[in-house]
Amino acid sequence: MIKTVGSMCNLNCDYCYYLDKSALYHGVSIMSLDMLEKIIRNYVETNAAEELVFNWHGGEPLLAGLGYYKEIIKLQNKYCGNKKICNTLQTNAVLVNEEFASFFKDNNFLIGVSIDGPQDIHDRYRKDKLGNPTFKKVIKGIELLHRHNVDFNTMTTINKASESRGLEVYLFLKQIGSQYMQFMPVVEYVNSLGRIVPPNYKEATLAPWSVESMAFGEFMCDIFDSWVKNDVGTYFVNLFDSTLANICGVECGCCAYSDTCGLNAVVEHNGDVYPCDHFVYPEYRLGNIAENDIYDIVSSSQMVEFGINKRNLLPRKCFSCDLFHVCHGECPKHRFLKIDKTDKGLNCLCDGYRLFYAHIQPFMDIMRDLIMQQRSPSEIMRMI
Repeated sequence: MIKTVGSMCNLNCDYCYYLDKSALYHGVSIMSLDMLEKIIRNYVETNAAEELVFNWHGGEPLLAGLGYYKEIIKLQNKYCGNKKICNTLQTNAVLVNEEFASFFKDNNFLIGVSIDGPQDIHDRYRKDKLGNPTFKKVIKGIELLHRHNVDFNTMTTINKASESRGLEVYLFLKQIGSQYMQFMPVVEYVNSLGRIVPPNYKEATLAPWSVESMAFGEFMCDIFDSWVKNDVGTYFVNLFDSTLANICGVECGCCAYSDTCGLNAVVEHNGDVYPCDHFVYPEYRLGNIAENDIYDIVSSSQMVEFGINKRNLLPRKCFSCDLFHVCHGECPKHRFLKIDKTDKGLNCLCDGYRLFYAHIQPFMDIMRDLIMQQRSPSEIMRMI
């Protein structure tokens, strides 16, 4: 994940864990072309894969301007040789215009659009710098992506405003043309100044926009009930895909539901590298691209330890849980609950996940059996 503009953004979303990161860096926050070239060259030269994925993120990456992304394509063509290049970009879509949409299509960008659901849900927390709603601008950007036949998926937070409205949100996302959906539960803790803090912060309090654990589970159950009856094989939900993969005993491809993590390093606009987008704090800094090769940084003992600690720092309760093989403790960013004074942090969404997994287990077992018989899991829609 490469943050071309650091934390710079044209929105001021209440729940954004990244806006406060601006305090870490001062001055210009757009990655210099020299740094950009070094990252692209270094990534290509230290990676033996025939297909390379560049994930452009922010902040709001489109603030760098169209010319910046044209320069990215030039540099990729300069260094990548015969390797296949895949560019993905996560955006709030407010700045998407005809020129950007045409560029994305011409260069085969896969776009991730951040949208929280219908207008009243989306506009509750996703406002611009002046406090104005953004829904209509996002929809306009999505319409432009459609007009230019740009592939896109959606990232949707589950927060206090969307509790109990899972099916409504899901049907809305289908309506706007999203076939690939990622749902992100928002559970954040803040300090006395209202700034979002990591799980090990001692005096943190629950942020008012956070979703309740059971409400999160019910939200995903409501979506699953519609999906399993109508949409298996046509619409794809990250949590459902990851759960089925884990039940089948294969790698799920999502760090949150994997045994360990540490494969999604973040490169800041100044070249600083962190092990995860949710852990951009000084104590987690791994190094800088200007000083070391990216391969050496991401294979360092500090990075390896971070990834292994996803498993090693779980509370004892998790290892005896009958659902551990499907959740693996989920993401460390959510481990705020203490079982007792001596044990480690338990995921604060544990009860919600248990509700969800218990609800979907019979259907997942059927789909697993279909796969084992070399049949399509979509056949379940004719069986229930």
